[in-house]
Amino acid sequence: MSGVRRNGGISFWYDGFAELGGRPRLNGDRRVDVAIVGGGYTGLWAAYYLKRARPELDVVVLEREFCGFGASGRNGGWLSDHFSTPRAAMERTHGRAGVVAQQQAMRASIDEVIAVAAQEGIEADIVKHGLLTVARGPAQERRLAAAVAEDRAWGDTHADLLELDRPALDARVTVAGAGSGAWSPHCARIQPAKLVRGLAELVARLGVTIHESTTVTEIVPGAAITDGGTVRADVVLSCLEGFTASLKGRERAWLPLNSAIVATDPLPDRVWEEIGWSGEELLGDAAHAYCYAQRTADGRIAMGGRGVPYRFGSRTDVNGATQETTIAQLTVLLHDLFPATADVPIARAWCGVLGVPRDWASTVRLDPTTGLGTAGGYVGNGVTTANLAGRTLRDLVLGEQTELTGLPWVGHTARDWEPEPLRWIGARLVYGLYRAADRREQAGGEPRTSALAKAASLLAGR
Repeated sequence: MSGVRRNGGISFWYDGFAELGGRPRLNGDRRVDVAIVGGGYTGLWAAYYLKRARPELDVVVLEREFCGFGASGRNGGWLSDHFSTPRAAMERTHGRAGVVAQQQAMRASIDEVIAVAAQEGIEADIVKHGLLTVARGPAQERRLAAAVAEDRAWGDTHADLLELDRPALDARVTVAGAGSGAWSPHCARIQPAKLVRGLAELVARLGVTIHESTTVTEIVPGAAITDGGTVRADVVLSCLEGFTASLKGRERAWLPLNSAIVATDPLPDRVWEEIGWSGEELLGDAAHAYCYAQRTADGRIAMGGRGVPYRFGSRTDVNGATQETTIAQLTVLLHDLFPATADVPIARAWCGVLGVPRDWASTVRLDPTTGLGTAGGYVGNGVTTANLAGRTLRDLVLGEQTELTGLPWVGHTARDWEPEPLRWIGARLVYGLYRAADRREQAGGEPRTSALAKAASLLAGR
């Protein structure tokens, strides 16, 4: 057993909020200009930018639980420039210039989120101190060096990415077994629930109607069909990300992968002194089943990883509760990275789902003939990408051709995932191979990436 104090309850980020949700459910049919399905970052950003551009638009957001119930209120709090679509895939369709434009758009989106939060009075513990990636062992060091070289080949300068040897890394944070690292300024820490709650309150003030406790069962041209009535609209946007499989006919569109997080009690000063990490950089590693972490505003470490990656039949968790084995694995990893935390209690654990297309490529699109649009498939990089999606959906809905609508991910489609039990077997096998590769690399000190990881990537289609 892990000894975690509380498992589930949506996420740690909601602790301290007296009330979740409370907005009225849909009760009867209605007609609007734009119906948005999903009250997370993507749907709320789309609603925000549409109302800012055209205040006269009648926009409604339909949410099964409450705004921020899904990944938007459970994620690791990385507002980063990471984008899931492989560069090679984008280059084949849009050339080098398209790839560079996509990267620049992501970086601009980080500053856009920060600026909107400041302008609109959303307090979300945002600090832009960048991202530290650490490499533990020879294989990880080679992978990190190769990743840095690739970023350099795509135009990153030392201002965009700084290589760190062991002394330089230790000056920022002491991670057991880490031999090198890299720092990027293009990342900010956020408190996820504060951001999504602030967005929901903001769009409501702008005149967007939000119906919570309203389950959309099917989307068809011109309508979103719910358990409380049918909302007819010229444009219907699906912004469900990892919950897309809940829609009729979309069961195999995006795989809902699970990710779990543990959060410690606030660390004593003596522990922080031993660890370092005096800045508030985000932190990740170069493992195949990688981890992601942040130093929270109240002095905890929140660390996440994949855990049990997929539930049969695209099922999702119950109110964020995760498996005890996953909690134990993350706790062991936390103590392995930071031995000084061994005596610090694990206060909270939770999990959520992220959307993964079959080709691991994110998308935003709108069919002008049907009025149906969607955005998602962020593969765990959704905090920033959702903002970019919201602004792009605005331009697509308004019929405007802009720099955003010309980006490589706009209009992209991927084939469906395999039916069960093939996708369950495949997902379990892929992440089993990745974990086995990590264990082999760490235990044996393999100098190169394990063949097991290469097999996993081939099987996954990455």
